[in-house]
Amino acid sequence: MPTALDATRLDTVFTALADPTRRDIVQRLGSGEATVKELAEPYAMTMQAVSQHIRVLERAGLVSRTRHRQSRPCRLEPAALETALSWIEESRRVWSERMDRLDTHLARLQDGDDR
Repeated sequence: MPTALDATRLDTVFTALADPTRRDIVQRLGSGEATVKELAEPYAMTMQAVSQHIRVLERAGLVSRTRHRQSRPCRLEPAALETALSWIEESRRVWSERMDRLDTHLARLQDGDDR
């Protein structure tokens, strides 16, 4: 069972990933580091707006920034995605088991076995 801290972390990750621009940024960073300027290029928004998206991703632990000379490249932090993936996989397993039990129960009812 997840702790309150785990639940809060998951909420933060899923909230960050709820926005399509942030999901796109995460996907782009999957290919390697990029500066805010590079990340902002395909969007019709200000650099400040893109920086705000990146800050949300940073708070969720999905992105980090390092300092390299004058630039601060952004980097994907896959551990936060792994946490979310683990939760999704566990939920899928639980619901799959529930559906299997329901299928078994419904089959018994159809066969006239009402146990």
